[in-house]
Amino acid sequence: MVKNMKMLTSSVIATSMLAVLIAGCGGKEEPKKEAGTTPGNTSGAAASGDVKYPGSLTYWVSLNGNAGATMKSYGEIAAYKELEKRTGTKVEFQHPPTGQEKDQFNLMIASGKLPDVIEYTWASAPKGADSLIKEKRIIRLNELIDKYAPNLSKVLKDNPEFRKLITTDEGNIYVMPFLLGDEMLKVVHGPVLRKDWLDKLNLKMPQTISDWETVLTAFRDQDPNGNGKKDEIPYYFSIADLDTNHLFLGAWGIASDFYNENGKIKYGPIEPQFKEFLTTMAKWYKDGLIDKDYATTDAKLKDAKVTNNQLGSLSTYPGSGISRYTTLAQPTTPSFKLVGAPYPGLKAGDKPLGQYTMPFTGVGAAISATAKNPEQIIKWLDYKYGQEGHMLFNFGIEGESYKMENGYPKYTDLIMNNPDKLPITQAMAKYFIASWSGPIVQDKRYIEQYFTMPEQREAALTWAKAEHSKTMPPITLTAEESSKTSSIMNDVKTYRDEMINKFIMGSEPIANFDKFVQTIKSMGIDDAIKARQAALDRFNNRK
Repeated sequence: MVKNMKMLTSSVIATSMLAVLIAGCGGKEEPKKEAGTTPGNTSGAAASGDVKYPGSLTYWVSLNGNAGATMKSYGEIAAYKELEKRTGTKVEFQHPPTGQEKDQFNLMIASGKLPDVIEYTWASAPKGADSLIKEKRIIRLNELIDKYAPNLSKVLKDNPEFRKLITTDEGNIYVMPFLLGDEMLKVVHGPVLRKDWLDKLNLKMPQTISDWETVLTAFRDQDPNGNGKKDEIPYYFSIADLDTNHLFLGAWGIASDFYNENGKIKYGPIEPQFKEFLTTMAKWYKDGLIDKDYATTDAKLKDAKVTNNQLGSLSTYPGSGISRYTTLAQPTTPSFKLVGAPYPGLKAGDKPLGQYTMPFTGVGAAISATAKNPEQIIKWLDYKYGQEGHMLFNFGIEGESYKMENGYPKYTDLIMNNPDKLPITQAMAKYFIASWSGPIVQDKRYIEQYFTMPEQREAALTWAKAEHSKTMPPITLTAEESSKTSSIMNDVKTYRDEMINKFIMGSEPIANFDKFVQTIKSMGIDDAIKARQAALDRFNNRK
């Protein structure tokens, strides 16, 4: 889910969220709503004057994998079919080939031959939105939203922090945004442990780095899988997971990339604490506490290590991790149980860094400068932020994919126990887009039901207790800053990844850490920090 929830990208993204959004559809009575989380309820027709919905439009968007598993186009999603019935707008979806999204986006922007609507993770665009507006690739939406998007306008009025996040440094709103509507949606990744192994070895849930070392050592030595062989892999390390959730590194109060410490940008790998982290990981690797083949383990092999009753701990998601692994492993290992673990500190009571996704991460639908009827398109996009559209794109078709029970939209067995044996995420994708992203406010009641196991919900609540104040907000680099630092960071990341592996695996002595820092500095990291500091300052000055 959320890279898919990043995002879900990435960014993409997640923290923990719980706030009641719209519970009813149409004119049905609604339960009391919590302030600040409810999408607008204004009728688009009433507040948008005489502007009509467009007769047709073209819409460029990446094809989500869960949708692509059973469909060729978003036009086959039940919510979009229903939207066409309600608005009369025929949509021609254009999906770039899977894996080529970034290249296809860049080519499309450069060519100037643009569809009416472009949905993208704009935070990863080579040029910032302000530059793209000046170059007449996309348009500024502020006035159009004020005049023709009453539903989104209400959402932004009720949630001033949303407006700041979706507004550029120059004051432009450039997308109809994907917004996380509740804290429960913002934490979706963290450390998990084999609870059945802990219980078998009479171990307590680890709270500190030292506790983790004790647990991992026991996993290595005390045969928790019971096969009489010393084949357990205590912990699976991954640089990608490290970048996502800061596991173990966060105990030292830093991240593996840029982070925000009281308004000052820092780059974690050149901080002294990073040496301490690497020293610990190198010791664990040497002692056999970390998978010796982690650097060459792909997704299939990692899955096999989990389901073959070998792996004791890793970082993962509640859905594609805890739930999926439990389903795959329990037929052969009935005792198999994964639970979320707290992010460990250096000492008891510490509050280490953990994974967190900002409510807006740059994902949204922009209108191209070549679109002939932007006011109609805005009105069409705004439908998703109103009561009926919110229900449609978070829950699908009432009576088919969900039923209202005591004011709560409960997914039917078409979603939760699909007759065609589709996974929940693929069943959801046939009806609505809430399980990934798009120009909507995501509803927490989606995730409450997607988390079918108590272990999933408990993991999200446990992970949410970590420190999130150092998370980078969605800053925007200028075109000059981006062009000046993008190649720097490509080189830095490649070198950083290579050296992290070398330090941990012991092919590079920790004594060479200062040389590692100097090399990164010689690559221009100070310029990259300076650019991001300027961008953060601009972000903090947004109104």
